[in-house]
Amino acid sequence: MTTTKVLISGASVAGPALAYFLHRDGYEVTVVERAPDLRDSGYAVDFRGAAFEVLEEMGILSEVRGHDTRMGGTTLVDEEGADIGRLPAEAFAGELEVPKREVTRILHRITADDVAYVFDDSISALTQHESGVTVEFERGATREFDLVFGADGVYSKVRRLAFGPHAEALRHLGLSGAGFSTANHLGLRRSGMLQHGKDTAIYLFSAGDPERLTVSLSFSTASPALDRRPRHEQEQAVRAAFAGRGWQAPRLLEAMSEAGDFYFASTCQVHLDRWSSGRIALLGDAGYCAAPTSGMGTSQALIGAWTLARALASAGGDHAAAFAAYEAELRPYVAENQALGRETAATMFGGGTGLADEHTS
Repeated sequence: MTTTKVLISGASVAGPALAYFLHRDGYEVTVVERAPDLRDSGYAVDFRGAAFEVLEEMGILSEVRGHDTRMGGTTLVDEEGADIGRLPAEAFAGELEVPKREVTRILHRITADDVAYVFDDSISALTQHESGVTVEFERGATREFDLVFGADGVYSKVRRLAFGPHAEALRHLGLSGAGFSTANHLGLRRSGMLQHGKDTAIYLFSAGDPERLTVSLSFSTASPALDRRPRHEQEQAVRAAFAGRGWQAPRLLEAMSEAGDFYFASTCQVHLDRWSSGRIALLGDAGYCAAPTSGMGTSQALIGAWTLARALASAGGDHAAAFAAYEAELRPYVAENQALGRETAATMFGGGTGLADEHTS
């Protein structure tokens, strides 16, 4: 019997999780990642609900729990930095919060011996035919695969090539923000501080490294256009949004330009009429991002990979039937998470905190 060859684009969470399950089920799996190595970005991610069942099935739940940030509560402060309230740990950390880099490393480690990882490359063209998909790469040689999966994030290359332009899939929720780390001059210890304004928010926390302070500067935006712009333009937009703000704003804006881990992203959802096209399917943020404001991104990625793999295993080689079953089972769950993401984003600068979410997408 011929082994089914699959290509997964993206080596963050959804991609390696799917690779784990597909290899277990007898597939020959290749994962391509445009970054030169495992990504070390991202601050902390949350796990909720059925995601624990997925981690348990993968045999890594105890190890993941070992990286619990054990975050405490978050102090709310006014424009002058005076305490005005407090949020419990659950508002940010969910049932379990873990540094994203640790999750990525664990998933890579448990798959590295069985899955072919190709870093520093990306898909440049996809051509489907009756028996498979011809995949062209930016660096590597053209190859043939039976199935291709896009697990490559909100700005998925697979989705753009096989489903259409980003603009047709993205729904902007009115927020953008910069993230980075700096010296922990506030002396926070497994705790956070939030200063919430009319159209801006400053969230600071220290979890793993007591010497470092993680910074999130969020503000209202009309579109996600800044996501694809150079860093200096993103910084310029952040400075304009926080100009004249008090408390820590001036110091943080100065630290932003010196940060080596600067990150910028808009709060968007991905909406598609279908998650598959022929022999190509999407999962995680690439197919149905619920936005960081949902707090469900990582859990949804794991559950999506698990659901897709089970559908393929049950379909006896009929990928079309598997993709249909995967979508039918998962869409209600995704719809709930996306509704939560929209509701939370709507309160961001409307009186609520809007920040009961993952610390990064």
